[in-house]
Amino acid sequence: MTSLPAPFDPADAACWIAQGRRPDHARTLASVWRDYPDLPFDAPLAARMARSRARVAALRPFNDAIRDEVERERQRANFACIERRIAKGAAEPFDGAILHGRDRHGYDWDACVLYAQGRYAAEEGWPPRDFSAPPGETSPAYAQGFRDGGGCFDDLFETARRSYAAAARRQDTASAPAARRLSRPLPSNWPLPTDTPRPSRWSKRVLIAGARIASDTSAGLRTMLEAEPGHERATIILAVAGCGFHAWGACDAQPAEPADQLRALLAGADVDDLLVMADGDDLAWIDDHAALLPLCRTMERTRHSVIQQRGQLRAWLDRGLGEGEVLASGHIRWTKLAQGLSGRLGEFVTRYAGPACPRGHRIVVELAGGRPAAGFMTAQGEPLVPETIITNKAHLRKTMIIMLRRFAAAIPQHRDMAA
Repeated sequence: MTSLPAPFDPADAACWIAQGRRPDHARTLASVWRDYPDLPFDAPLAARMARSRARVAALRPFNDAIRDEVERERQRANFACIERRIAKGAAEPFDGAILHGRDRHGYDWDACVLYAQGRYAAEEGWPPRDFSAPPGETSPAYAQGFRDGGGCFDDLFETARRSYAAAARRQDTASAPAARRLSRPLPSNWPLPTDTPRPSRWSKRVLIAGARIASDTSAGLRTMLEAEPGHERATIILAVAGCGFHAWGACDAQPAEPADQLRALLAGADVDDLLVMADGDDLAWIDDHAALLPLCRTMERTRHSVIQQRGQLRAWLDRGLGEGEVLASGHIRWTKLAQGLSGRLGEFVTRYAGPACPRGHRIVVELAGGRPAAGFMTAQGEPLVPETIITNKAHLRKTMIIMLRRFAAAIPQHRDMAA
């Protein structure tokens, strides 16, 4: 027989440490619980509530200290991120202004962002508009940044003057030698993958993955790809910073210049949809070879945390089309009601209809008013059934997306009969 787990004793610091608390935090929590333990269940209600309020009051300084510590760590991490971007030469337009606000004016992170927004607005020739303040007002940090950027709140003609100066600077940039100008946006500036672009066939899709993300088991890139039917027809390229490019699954890159490797991998490809999943040195390496990438209808890049990138990759994978398959495009509006998850695309609504008998989960597609979406067929004349049953609830959202896009691309059967 398996032994039951030991009961949790809040007055024992070891129990808090076992739950992931730091030793100093655990000792503080245990001390408060020893000073203010729960009263017996048969004690008067007023006394038990008073004991709980006293314990909460005793814990308030501890919770406030944790909140302040988390805030300090957030600001430190944000400033460190800006410093790394500047050091790598990949700074955004107002990254330098953020550090300037910290170093010169002693602002915290939030105030530095407002300072940078005000300074950027002044340098670009825009009138002051602080969206963090009521209309017609500006926060002190934004106003300081606006003044440091050359703006003036009292001069009626200063907006026109700054706008003219900004236009002159842009003209000087545009007249620079062609070799110094970008003819297309770099992959690092591409937008995030969403479900809005039109689905495309796997044979016309290209995924360029950085070696670090591809080797990170927590990202789960390989697992997500191999679980997607049709992914083997896509062009999947691995980018290794400083080394080259090679096909997904190949042991080593071909002995050639990196540019020639990339040209060979993309040779003859008819690309509609291109995704870059990389960061750090791998992303900079892809940026250096951006001129070799094909211009196509949809060009996107994942970014931010591993969890966010997994969600963005899932949105990209869900847009893949198998041979002969027709799916509608457009953004799906999701709603999580008490009855379960539902999504809307055009006139169709797909929703979770509860458990199926004897096992499984029902998914239905309906029209406005809750009528079943009956009487529709694919472009090939195959009738569509407005209800399905899945055995694994983890596949609920993916199945709902496929059903919704199939019905949104379908045609009514009565049109065929009328013809």
